[in-house]
Amino acid sequence: MKKVGIIMGSDSDLPVVEKAFAVLREYNVPFEAHVYSAHRTPAEAKSFAENARANGFGVIIAAAGMAAHLAGALAASTTIPVIGIPISSKAFGGLDALLSTVQMPSGIPVATVAADGAANAAWLAMQIIAVSDDGLAAKLDDARVKNAEKVLAKDKALGERLAAE
Repeated sequence: MKKVGIIMGSDSDLPVVEKAFAVLREYNVPFEAHVYSAHRTPAEAKSFAENARANGFGVIIAAAGMAAHLAGALAASTTIPVIGIPISSKAFGGLDALLSTVQMPSGIPVATVAADGAANAAWLAMQIIAVSDDGLAAKLDDARVKNAEKVLAKDKALGERLAAE
């Protein structure tokens, strides 16, 4: 199975990114995490992205706040998919990071999830890997069925409650 690379611009992003760790661990998807800054450690970030495919990665998740250039900088150095997680900030509530992450030039795409959307970044990363991994695809299909069953059970309970009133 391909690995997921998770890069944070700062260790202050860790509380958000841990949600991605939890989802990937739940599905036994291998991942590796690092703190590399697009501005403070550009050589290390670039090297990680340039070597990602050779090192067994199938997708990279990049989490950064404020200027949030990390996802774009990584995407500029690799052709494997990059998913950006805009991290909320006090100044603009994550809007600055969202706009920085989503506004990429043609030919250098970054998939972008909601501000602080680390769990969805992990889900999207797994879906990308599952394109060529039938075992993971089956696990994700099963998760969708179980989630639908939970919603339908809640719908049934609501209907029964309303019928009893």
